[in-house]
Formats: sequence, C-alpha cells, structure tokens
Amino acid sequence: MKKVSEFVKEVKSEMTKVTWATRKETMTTTLAVFVMVFIAALFFLLIDWIFSSLIKVIL
Repeated sequence: MKKVSEFVKEVKSEMTKVTWATRKETMTTTLAVFVMVFIAALFFLLIDWIFSSLIKVIL
C-alpha cells in the first residue's frame, strides 16, 4: 500500500511540472493539422487522377 501512495504522490508532483497548451495554441495546431490533411488529400487526388488517366491512355 505504501508503494501505491508513493506512486500517486509522484504522479501529482510530475503533473505540476507539465506545461499545458493554451486554448489558442490548441486551436491553431488543430487548424494546421486540418489544412495539412486537406492539402495531402488534394495531392493524392491529383496523383490518382493522373495515374488513372495514364492507364486509360495506355490500355
């Protein structure tokens, strides 16, 4: 039981050292992720369209 209480105490101590992101930082990062996913989706759509067109021309 002593080990459990010591573990919880150490976890609480470590949690006070954590630097949490602000709401603005979280929103900015989330927006950046969405933009990058959208750009990647457009890129792969374009590549897929090009390869599909080339295959249709070849066959």
